[in-house]
Amino acid sequence: MKPGIAVAALWLATATGAAAADDSALGRARALLAKTPVIDGHNDVPIQVRERRGGRLQGFHFDRLSDAERAVWHTDIDRMRRGGIGGQFWSVYVPADLARDEAVRVTLEQIDVTRRLVAKHGALVLAPTAAGTRAAMRGGRIASLLGAEGGHSIGNSLGVLRQLHALGVGYMTLTHSKNTDWADSATDAPRHDGLTPFGVEVVREMNRLGMLVDLSHVSPATMHDALDATEAPVIFSHSNARAVLDHPRSVPDDVLKRMPKNGGVVMATFIPATLSAEFGRWTTARGAEEARLKALNPDAEAVRAGLARWEAANPKPDAAVAQVADHIDHIRKVAGIDHVGIGSDWDGLRELPAGLRTADQLPNLFAELIRRGYGDADLAKIAQGNILRVMARAEGVAARLQRERAPGEATIETAK
Repeated sequence: MKPGIAVAALWLATATGAAAADDSALGRARALLAKTPVIDGHNDVPIQVRERRGGRLQGFHFDRLSDAERAVWHTDIDRMRRGGIGGQFWSVYVPADLARDEAVRVTLEQIDVTRRLVAKHGALVLAPTAAGTRAAMRGGRIASLLGAEGGHSIGNSLGVLRQLHALGVGYMTLTHSKNTDWADSATDAPRHDGLTPFGVEVVREMNRLGMLVDLSHVSPATMHDALDATEAPVIFSHSNARAVLDHPRSVPDDVLKRMPKNGGVVMATFIPATLSAEFGRWTTARGAEEARLKALNPDAEAVRAGLARWEAANPKPDAAVAQVADHIDHIRKVAGIDHVGIGSDWDGLRELPAGLRTADQLPNLFAELIRRGYGDADLAKIAQGNILRVMARAEGVAARLQRERAPGEATIETAK
């Protein structure tokens, strides 16, 4: 055999073997998720229903989107099933800059949208408890849970917090992009050095209710204060590891190291800015160019055209599945395998990593973890076991606390 032919044959055999290994990993991932489907910590479909459809569900079929809709939405029931998703925390997000009473009203409307969406589709079922979630998945339905994204949603009222829980809200993220009157956000100037005394009372009441304390979006000081105050495991519904890429939204190692004692779970997310430094720089540069264009020309069409020219000259870098796996590797290394989950943030982002842009592509991430040597037992923990354990333990803590103390009556004015 001629040398060139031998090299080509070796290359072909190597490439064929790699492709077979990739196919094998993907097939194994799909089989695993068919048996042990993922409970995803964060999906923003409800706010898209509000923004794209004015909150109206008439004519909107989440089980059979049109081709035009599928090009816009990351999620629908068909793609969730093909992606191996058996449980979903739907985010009832409202903007952080809404005034107090307006934030409460819009949060209630978001809960209403989500409950109506679930009721309209037989494949979905409300399942706010660990046992209910397990039962829903055993029955072949997608367990639907609610998460309020930002403490502004309660309008500084423990009474409102209790009513959100009564309507099925299973977790609350203590802040979103801005500080609340009682907790500091990761992306706002520090105001409270973490939690105020009323913020501690919010955590205590969430524990008593069995509502999960979600520390995505909060500052490191707030993370530590919440971990000091809580009697139940916490979650990070959609966060990554700060040591892998230094982003204010991500979790520092000193917090990850507290997860084993607390028992909580960090649900790795697909947000490109927390995955790729190149994407972050591109986003910053694009924002600066947009601001420059708006300052030069108030015409919206001229700004759009100018941005299109800029993007053509500055192609957007992609984040990748492997970068999500890098964060999972780090969370496992520092916190342990019992403290890792998945929180996609589908339909909450304009951009997503290549290979994870829609819900049916989730097996790609598990295939990458398989190629890195993760076993089926560990993958099952990441998919659902860890978050189910956290939910069940929080419910147990709530049962004890409800025997021990009455509902909290603190106000932001009286908490000391």
